[in-house]
Amino acid sequence: MNLRQMTGMGNAQAAIRDDAEPDNTSVCLTTLVDGVSLAMPKVDEKTYSEFRGTAARMALQIPDRMGNAERMVVVRTILHEFEVYRNGVETALHDRQKLWRSLTIRLVRELLMSFGLKTDAASVQPLVNGIEQLTTADDIREYRGLLDGFLELRAAGLETAKISPLKVADTSTHNLNAAGLMGGGAAVEHLRKVLERGGTGFVAIFRLSCLEMVSQRFGLEAVEDCLMAVSAYLTAALHSDDAIFHWSDSSLVAILLGRPNELILEAELRRIVSRNSDINVKIGERSIMLRIPISFDLTPLDKFTSADDLYKLSMQSAQKR
Repeated sequence: MNLRQMTGMGNAQAAIRDDAEPDNTSVCLTTLVDGVSLAMPKVDEKTYSEFRGTAARMALQIPDRMGNAERMVVVRTILHEFEVYRNGVETALHDRQKLWRSLTIRLVRELLMSFGLKTDAASVQPLVNGIEQLTTADDIREYRGLLDGFLELRAAGLETAKISPLKVADTSTHNLNAAGLMGGGAAVEHLRKVLERGGTGFVAIFRLSCLEMVSQRFGLEAVEDCLMAVSAYLTAALHSDDAIFHWSDSSLVAILLGRPNELILEAELRRIVSRNSDINVKIGERSIMLRIPISFDLTPLDKFTSADDLYKLSMQSAQKR
């Protein structure tokens, strides 16, 4: 039983007993106010309590009998109160969403810094900037998948780092590495632009073998000399519009455009890696000749759903070694 029914039932029942036609407007309006106010979502406790109190007072103030003009006044009053509540709920939801996003961005930034990553690096921008665009449940689920994938890759990368520092992914966008090439972060950004434009091509991951042995026997400087020589050779051997990047100290990534046929490209790359010449490495006063075996994996561009898939691809390639 609603609030107005509890206060006005006696008068309505008396009118019915007198066989007069009752005016049910007040009962209908009171029932409507009471029922709809109960059905409104309780998003913010304070706002909801204030609304329920206003609705209860409004129900008690509805007159038993009223003319058309009075009905319109009451209806407008009811609509106004529901509009006030709706605006209050929207404000509360907006403020809550804004604060949750701000908190999430801060936590993600702290997470990235704990991994030693710069939060403005191109490779992690989807994790930071993407939070502002999360508006639906599907958006949040998609972001959760992206974050889970990133954490899995980082965990796998840390395990790999314990085994070999030569396999740690270079997520930077600069060229401050032994190969003198732009880092993996730049590779991801370049791939992102290529995918947006469309077109045919492949991503090739070149793996340099035996560098562990070179490192153990001749030191890290010899490894850097080998990497520099191989990157210079591949850069000269590939097409001028191909882009090659430093992915780790034992692998390079190349984005090869305008190659529609995988078999032809594979044959081309096999010829290139087979002609890789010996490398002169100077150890102290000695000059040593080394040949670094190169292998590669090819992936068509149409297999990529996003540029960030390059991280997953590189991990799969590393696991084959």
